[in-house]
Amino acid sequence: MSFTETAAKPPRKILPDEAPHVLVVDDDRRLRELLARFLGDNGYRVTTAANAAEADLRLVTLVFDAIVLDVMMPGENGFDFARRFRGGSSVPILMLTARADGRDRINGLEIGVDDYLAKPFEPRELLLRLGNILKRTIVVDAPQSSTRPEFVRFGPFIYGLSRGDLRKGEETIRLTEREREILTLLAERAGEVVPREELAAQGSAANDRTVDVQMNRLRRKIEPDQTDPLYLQTVRGVGYRLMTDRP
Repeated sequence: MSFTETAAKPPRKILPDEAPHVLVVDDDRRLRELLARFLGDNGYRVTTAANAAEADLRLVTLVFDAIVLDVMMPGENGFDFARRFRGGSSVPILMLTARADGRDRINGLEIGVDDYLAKPFEPRELLLRLGNILKRTIVVDAPQSSTRPEFVRFGPFIYGLSRGDLRKGEETIRLTEREREILTLLAERAGEVVPREELAAQGSAANDRTVDVQMNRLRRKIEPDQTDPLYLQTVRGVGYRLMTDRP
């Protein structure tokens, strides 16, 4: 990673409260400091933690827009932390790893990680991936035009497109940002086939296998029988479609 120029810059100005707040979790002190300065110089507020236990303490008192999470840490590793964290939060996670094994990437996506970056990496690439994750979040939360439905119904579920919330009766179904993005794209074109390439995220998730992994995660939350899906249907060789109730 070429952080030399970044590390030599003078102290950055104080950022506004509305600047995105990122939690960087990595046991490498030098990397934490360099990432904090680099992201700070590019408009992010940054808090750091050396391990999962420190991250838990930060999460108790602070609200974050995204987490940059290392896999290999002493104590609880990044995979285990992400799995536990996903049980109660949908804050986007960008995972870092020193291992380029594709199985690790699939494992992270199955847990609910939003994107994946192998070390060593270019700081600019991390910045772009982080920006893409946050843009997806903003798109889900942004006001929509009158031509887009406010919500769709399928079976016992109601999905609100503007807020990106999925409900089953009084129960709120937790979704990751990638799951929200996929479900929103499908809901906007309910009943139509959405090609895989449109459902793929930017960067490491942009291939058929990872789209399938993310769709399987959604099906586990929605379908009564994943082997015979009623709502999230596969159109072989093309993509997926969401079958909704008629208005």
